[in-house]
Amino acid sequence: MTREYKSVRSAYGNTLKELGRENKNIVVLDADLSCSTQTQIFAKEFPDRFFNAGIAEQDLMTTAAGLACTGKIPFVSTFAIFASGRAWEQIRNTICYSNLNVKIAATHGGITVGEDGASHQALEDISLMRSIPNMTVIVPADEKETIQAVKYAASVYGPVYIRIARTNLPDIFDSSYKFNINKAVIMQKGTDISLISNGETLVETMDCAKILSEKGINAEIINVPVVKPIDSDTIISSAKKTNRVFTIENHSVIGGLGSAVCEVLSENYPVKITRIGINDQFGQSGTAKELMNYYGLSAEKLTEKIMGQLKNDTTAKCIQKI
Repeated sequence: MTREYKSVRSAYGNTLKELGRENKNIVVLDADLSCSTQTQIFAKEFPDRFFNAGIAEQDLMTTAAGLACTGKIPFVSTFAIFASGRAWEQIRNTICYSNLNVKIAATHGGITVGEDGASHQALEDISLMRSIPNMTVIVPADEKETIQAVKYAASVYGPVYIRIARTNLPDIFDSSYKFNINKAVIMQKGTDISLISNGETLVETMDCAKILSEKGINAEIINVPVVKPIDSDTIISSAKKTNRVFTIENHSVIGGLGSAVCEVLSENYPVKITRIGINDQFGQSGTAKELMNYYGLSAEKLTEKIMGQLKNDTTAKCIQKI
């Protein structure tokens, strides 16, 4: 079946416009990247509620904090590397310490930023954001999940960080999908191994599971769009069923989804876990597809990695199938 790929950044921009029509307190701020983040869609309809801070991300965050103090609901956008890195102190001390109602929707996270190279590829943003008290962290996997995550953020009080992919993504969810801040999504039930992912790597994980099924491995797939607060119960339940867990993410293996899953299981149900992501290194320039393959995040490379791990595994329930 041919997949239709859609711009999740455009979905974000159009959702902002829709929210802006419904709520006059919605305001949007950007750091001179509105064409890339697609906040320009909101700006064209509501120019008096759009603020371009220029290349001054620290000012961007503190301005949003000020607007939140007046009762506005600011959505702040720039590239993930600048939002989470350059303005981390302002997010921590001004937004989160005061528990202000600021939503940070950062685009261009992970290695799929592509040709812009290591300086623009945020591989640490989830780690940085989830370590701050009061911050909610969401990594949507397709257009529908992005739209619902943005609407959720607008509907609740408090700081929210949403990582929005640069790349176009295929539809994963249908019209029945309901985003739930407290629940991970079991995409496919399985008995042999647990594959836990989110964001851009979810579709690769699903394709990987299809290849594994041809090799006799029955994988359970769990989408964890909400890295904080994480749904511990679903993760623990799956680990008890399969006794072998793999996490897959477009992020450093340090501090992101894999680390969050390790924290949950080490305290509740110790089991062997393999974290698949960027292995404590910087990215490099290349197309998104080239980099996903190079760093082992394509479906084919994931399959090779997982099969290699299982062949040397003495604890996995599916060892007799290898």
